[in-house]
Amino acid sequence: MSSSAAALPEPPSADEAKKRRLALIGGSLGNLVEWYDWFVYASFAIYFADSFFPGDNPTTQLMNTAGIFAVGFLMRPVGGWILGRAADRHGRKSALTLTVTMMSVAALLIAVAPTYGQAGYFGALVLLLARLLQGMSIGGEYAASATYLTEASARDRRGLGSSFQYVSMTCGQLLGLGILITLQHTLSTAQLTAWGWRVPFLLGALFAVVVFWLRRRLQETDAFKEQAADGEAPDDGTRGTLKALWEHRRQAGLVMALTLGGTVAYYTYTTYLTKYLVGSAGMAKTTATLVSFTALTLFAVLQPFAGMLSDRIGRRPLLITFAVGCTVGTYPIMTALGSASSYWSALGLSLLALVIVTGYTSINAAVKAELFPTRVRALGVALPYAIANALFGGTAEYVALWFKNSGRETMFFWYVSGCALVSLVTYVLMPDTRNAALSRAEAGTDAGADADADADAGRRPAPAPADAAR
Repeated sequence: MSSSAAALPEPPSADEAKKRRLALIGGSLGNLVEWYDWFVYASFAIYFADSFFPGDNPTTQLMNTAGIFAVGFLMRPVGGWILGRAADRHGRKSALTLTVTMMSVAALLIAVAPTYGQAGYFGALVLLLARLLQGMSIGGEYAASATYLTEASARDRRGLGSSFQYVSMTCGQLLGLGILITLQHTLSTAQLTAWGWRVPFLLGALFAVVVFWLRRRLQETDAFKEQAADGEAPDDGTRGTLKALWEHRRQAGLVMALTLGGTVAYYTYTTYLTKYLVGSAGMAKTTATLVSFTALTLFAVLQPFAGMLSDRIGRRPLLITFAVGCTVGTYPIMTALGSASSYWSALGLSLLALVIVTGYTSINAAVKAELFPTRVRALGVALPYAIANALFGGTAEYVALWFKNSGRETMFFWYVSGCALVSLVTYVLMPDTRNAALSRAEAGTDAGADADADADAGRRPAPAPADAAR
């Protein structure tokens, strides 16, 4: 038998296909709810800021709520560490269930938090506690869902499976934006300020309960079950620990470096885009919001196609295309957006930017998961990503506004390009991870294919890789 024939994947059984569909739905919908709750806080802050902070200065009130929003970013590395460890030690399914439970509790706390007039600063304390829970939850959700979606996908469809992380992430943002638009057209500003802002958080808590039920039905991944069954392994006690992660510090450094450019570009062309179109291009808020909504919708549709492309040609070509496009294209795209005068011109430029960013967003979850062995995969994805995201993704908007306020707005464009350049160097130097074996079963398949090839050539077969599941 030839090696190429041996390497061909067998078609999945009906039960296997059903399990993978459920895994894709459960992992994606939970991620959608997590990011929905994360984004509605920022979207509705203008309506609930004065409910928790007294005073006549709306800017000060918004700064206080923005400060609590920032605390959520600071908690993401903590959540990545705690929940990434939990996912490596107790399973991806249990971590996914825990993250959506935490997010449900956080959303409910915000929905029922007493106002300043009812309980003084106790309401702000409840808001802070809820945001801490949200930050921890979202920090763990990224790693748990990235690891689960990658491990639960067929080996030749990992790019496609992991692409749904950003599909669901973007759909969560769109859902929050859609509810905001709906409430703005059905309630008066006074009603939104008085009680309407609580509605999206109540909905978020209800959504999370549904996802909790769905995730309870998920099957654990084969890679983790294989690792957990090997209870006598000498490294079993170090699963999900910082000691184990330190052994893979090079891969952790790669995760931070490859995340740097992608997270800055993503937040620049998604959360900051509307503010930039309004503040710099002078576009009406309704038009800018429509541009963002349409561009994000098409961006979500693109993700699976890019994921499938990476399954055919590899991960590095897409990553390098993104980094080159972002490095050389950010300045002209942002400059043109700053003078865009119509919906269509702004939409075209925004889509061009998001097509470039798709080279990163569609496959970054798979790439990170494919860098680590099973025993430290979730923590290896979670902690370095959360640190890079907190330092660069969470601060992108603040850096942009700081340059704008200092009269040097174009310096932000170079900042984004510089971050992408760092990631470009990383992509060029790192290996392509598409063919990585995520379990000993997959490594055994590789060894079998190699053995067939060696037998055909009359050579002695090489042993299977031993580190695939350690």
